[in-house]
Amino acid sequence: MNWDDLRIIAAVRDEGTYAGASARLRIDETTVGRRLSRIERALGLRLFEAADGVRKPTRSCEAVLAHVEAMAAHAAEIGRVGESHAGPVGRVRVASTNTVAEEVLSPRASDFLRANPGLTLQFLTSSENVKFSRWEADLAIRLRKPDKGDFAISKLGEVKLYYFEPVTTGGEPMLCAYPDELGTIPETQFLRTKQARARCVTDNVRVIRNLIRAHQAAGVLPEYSCADLLGDRRLRATLLQRRRDIWLLVQNHLKRDAATRVTIDWVRHCFRDLAQS
Repeated sequence: MNWDDLRIIAAVRDEGTYAGASARLRIDETTVGRRLSRIERALGLRLFEAADGVRKPTRSCEAVLAHVEAMAAHAAEIGRVGESHAGPVGRVRVASTNTVAEEVLSPRASDFLRANPGLTLQFLTSSENVKFSRWEADLAIRLRKPDKGDFAISKLGEVKLYYFEPVTTGGEPMLCAYPDELGTIPETQFLRTKQARARCVTDNVRVIRNLIRAHQAAGVLPEYSCADLLGDRRLRATLLQRRRDIWLLVQNHLKRDAATRVTIDWVRHCFRDLAQS
């Protein structure tokens, strides 16, 4: 069903003639008749009866008109969406790792959404990179700088890294490491200097944190996931000299979009707040 065609049914009912509907909708009278016939064929119903020069809606037409009026009300509400919200309106899809979404973004999201009632944030979390070429996300936060891509890229900041090991274990602690495909990251390069066999291999930061919290394992964690461990006297924390770079990717066609711009500013604020804290 075409909305422009359905509006004709209401116009004929209100005006009583094709000529009246034509003047109201500013289309030819022949177009009114042709489109109305098309709807009747599609529905298999007769919508109007001619009586004393006036088009009277049939009982079937009244049933159709109830839906048309509901659609008209929704269309009017859509037109007023921009009036009901101050500031940008839209849905912004933000891709990141699970830990970044949980530890950095989500704790700061409530205030941002409250200040921007017209915005919706959709968090896309994964341990793998979202494919920007397939338009799966509007923004992406990456822990590694992409080599190339059809998007704008900028550095969000640097994250401190800590090596944790139990003060006493009664033996060598179990070493937690990241997969071989993450061999270039500072965490992996530091762990290689330990010359110990990794007993647990994972790209899930929460798994490593839980093992370290049990005081039986050693591993490297980013600062945003280990604040509670820094005060644990049963753990020894060593600040690594190298830090982890954080990168922001933005779809090129959204760089001037109001909703995207305000979300970018918020993401930058999240990482500035992290650095200050």
